[in-house]
Amino acid sequence: MLKHLCRAAMITICAVAAPAAVQTGARNARVIIYDDLATEVITPSTEAVGPSSDLWLTTSDLTRATRFVIKPQGVCRDQLCFPLPKARKAAFIAREGSNTWFNLSEFAKLIKQPFASDPKNGVWYFGARTEEQNGYLASLEAPDFTLPDLKGKLHSLSEFRGKKVLLVTWASW
Repeated sequence: MLKHLCRAAMITICAVAAPAAVQTGARNARVIIYDDLATEVITPSTEAVGPSSDLWLTTSDLTRATRFVIKPQGVCRDQLCFPLPKARKAAFIAREGSNTWFNLSEFAKLIKQPFASDPKNGVWYFGARTEEQNGYLASLEAPDFTLPDLKGKLHSLSEFRGKKVLLVTWASW
């Protein structure tokens, strides 16, 4: 839960720091935060994919932002490969002229990867997949994170390894 709170804080920080969605001709610039790295990408016009609240991006931007590539066996990254359901291929891939567009938000739903978006600022954040999240439960070791104290000095949880730490969190939801 703490990891999710830290991620929520990161989303807020990135949304404030990210530029508002920029119109570039018929396309929009968006910021994708994947594996805690921010990448600016261009999303398609509505002619390419129809009206959608999903995140569509070119296959080259997919690889640049996430290191995933589309292969005949599915969407792959290193040794990890997720097959796309053949009956729903149009939900993931669209073509417009020489561009091939990929629906990253639909893919995240398929692999049960949490994500959040801020349409006003054009920011999309993709969290850790369930398998990665559950790895922390198996090890009983809290993931490292860094937050400022009341004076603005940054502190990481790893600084306190081996010591007793009381974490107090609060959320409005």
